[in-house]
Amino acid sequence: MEYTHLGRTGLRVSRFCLGTMNFGPQASEADSFKIMDRALEHGINFFDTANVYGGKRGEGVTEQILGRWFAQGGGRRDKVVLATKVFGDMGEWPNNSRLSARHIRQACENSLRRLQTDHIDLYQMHHVDRQTPWEEIWQAMEQLVREGKVVYVGSSNFAGWNITQANEIAKNRHFMGLVSEQSLYNLNARMIELEVIPVCKEYGLGLIPWSPLSGGLLGGALQKASEGRRSDANMQKNIEKNRSKLEAYEKLCAQLDAEPAHVALAWLHTNPVVTAPIIGPRTIEQLDGTMRVLDLHLSEETLKQLDEIFPGPGGQAPEAYAW
Repeated sequence: MEYTHLGRTGLRVSRFCLGTMNFGPQASEADSFKIMDRALEHGINFFDTANVYGGKRGEGVTEQILGRWFAQGGGRRDKVVLATKVFGDMGEWPNNSRLSARHIRQACENSLRRLQTDHIDLYQMHHVDRQTPWEEIWQAMEQLVREGKVVYVGSSNFAGWNITQANEIAKNRHFMGLVSEQSLYNLNARMIELEVIPVCKEYGLGLIPWSPLSGGLLGGALQKASEGRRSDANMQKNIEKNRSKLEAYEKLCAQLDAEPAHVALAWLHTNPVVTAPIIGPRTIEQLDGTMRVLDLHLSEETLKQLDEIFPGPGGQAPEAYAW
């Protein structure tokens, strides 16, 4: 496994982040345990979850699964850089969502209890809350850091302006501020190259791409059009919308003798701002296969061809953004 620093911090994390959103709804608890154990065997030390994952409102099912896995011992918790999130709707009452100081504090306590741990390594705001002032948000986060319940703070789904505003106010409070941003980013969704990636570079945030395979679209969708999620109506519509791109992409991957999913992940690793794409394996076999990405190195010519198939915003190549 390769490791890198999470943004400007001294924290070292694996070049893949294990996403756990499938744990519970898609993968049984027993299978989830096996996947997490195998992730550690591969050297993956970065796990991402959220209090809303699991499909049952307010219960934090996925966090509970992680907590029971940690409780088995064997140094599991000490080996993992644990990331979870706050913002989502956790109940019917008015203050059971968003980023008020009250909800941040309550949500953190509840996540700690479900995760069976005394601290969260990376506490991420799942969305921006334009109804709560940053002074209130940072006051709550600073308190959690002082209490040792949170080590670092990150964001998710923020615009470039949100990151700038958050970190400038944090700077005025002599607080470290955001150290990471989790964004939708893949070959077929490159809008964040316009503002989010440049601001992450400027402020030293590690970028953690979610949906790196575009929901399976970049994982060989034409070859496997009748399998799993690719067989549903929305995915079929997406495949047809992008058919010409996918045909060119899968042809290029065949020429490289590489799996489309692996090429998509390797492409993300070529961006120096990217810390670790989030992978969401539902089986150990999927996880094992992903490890081959670390041995896949894309040439400049291949990167140019990928830009032609999946051009960035405005049709510009990545070097135009001066990362």
